[in-house]
Amino acid sequence: MPMRPAAVRRSSPPEPGSAGCFSFAFAGGAGFIVDLAVLRGLIELAGLGPFAARIPAIGAAMLTTWLINRTFTFGASGRTVGNEAARYVTVAIIGAVLNYLIYSAVLLATPDWFLPEMATFVAVACVTVFSYLGYSRFVFGVKG
Repeated sequence: MPMRPAAVRRSSPPEPGSAGCFSFAFAGGAGFIVDLAVLRGLIELAGLGPFAARIPAIGAAMLTTWLINRTFTFGASGRTVGNEAARYVTVAIIGAVLNYLIYSAVLLATPDWFLPEMATFVAVACVTVFSYLGYSRFVFGVKG
């Protein structure tokens, strides 16, 4: 798959089944792996509980997905980096709050054997469509 330079931007969101959708899925997958790695690392190595560890894990995933989406999926938005980052953070924070609420509800409503990683999967799956629409239209959509 050819790599697109960061300066290239799309005028519309990637079509379903396109390389752009693959890139968005890849970004989400990479963010998910970072999310889980930070979550587990903070639980095991730093001794944090699953609720406290989830907050920096979401932040690390957010940074990972922005870098991949900006570089490969959507391209630069044509806005200043600061404006684009502010828009991305706005969508990401709303998504993160939804993600954390779903994660917390799942952990509180399930038996003890239900791992934090399983709750993370449920929360991420629920928030993916919101994130895609927010990023493709509000952050990286046509400037105007």
